[in-house]
Amino acid sequence: MLTFSEIAAMQACPSDWRKAGERIALVPTMGNLHAGHLALVERAKQLAERVVVTIFINPMQFDRKEDLDAYPQTLDEDSEQLQQLGVDLLFAPEASTIYSESLDTTTQIHVPLITERLEGASRSGHFTGVATIVCKLFNLVQPEIAIFGEKDYQQLLVIRKMVADLDIPVQIESVPTVREKDGLAMSSRNGYLTRAEREIAPHLYKTLLFLQEELSLNNAKISELEHKGIEMLRKSGFKPDYLEVCQSDTLQPAKPEDTSLVILAAAWLGKARLIDNLSVNLKPGA
Repeated sequence: MLTFSEIAAMQACPSDWRKAGERIALVPTMGNLHAGHLALVERAKQLAERVVVTIFINPMQFDRKEDLDAYPQTLDEDSEQLQQLGVDLLFAPEASTIYSESLDTTTQIHVPLITERLEGASRSGHFTGVATIVCKLFNLVQPEIAIFGEKDYQQLLVIRKMVADLDIPVQIESVPTVREKDGLAMSSRNGYLTRAEREIAPHLYKTLLFLQEELSLNNAKISELEHKGIEMLRKSGFKPDYLEVCQSDTLQPAKPEDTSLVILAAAWLGKARLIDNLSVNLKPGA
């Protein structure tokens, strides 16, 4: 596996691969890799002859400096895992390499509407940071395909919209959420959980499963189910941030006649802010 931290050296390889007619798949990450990330890499290997993984802890998408400073940096361990999977190239630049100026004076990409609710409302500027770094990585690597996880459902939709609106020639592929045996969605932030909190954490997924079942059976109004879900989280020991049933393609609040839905939730458990989602597909008229 080739490893680069500088842009010019990294770009030579994808350029040679494209000349040879080889497709390139990109997997952007912030490192601290777990099985969920590795599933993205495995999918990338199925879709392209060459796989590029980026590890970059993007300062632009953090709304709190303490979160940025506390984010785990495990480059050596991550690199070993990627090499074992047969990744072709790892690009792990410094922040000064990606942002030559201060963030305040750097051009930024804002995707309207879909970024203004849920995670966007809770984390000011987060999706502007996500859209900007993903667009920069697309420009630097120029992949044919990019792979993202469905755990970050809103992020996935933001990237799809950015690619469509800006006519970026990259095919966006998604991979279902990878979970622990007890249902907890795999996340780098799970490492913040204490042993006692780790026992509570799967209740987030169990709450979503309950709402999914209730929606499928049409047992209550959406607003009533949202309220019930928030109360379930509180009783389990969470501090809920949001729990909403949304239209799956726009993330606008779901209406009674909608059939393609997604339940999205974010909740604090100690120092960890956990997010999760579940899709719900109803039969018309249900």
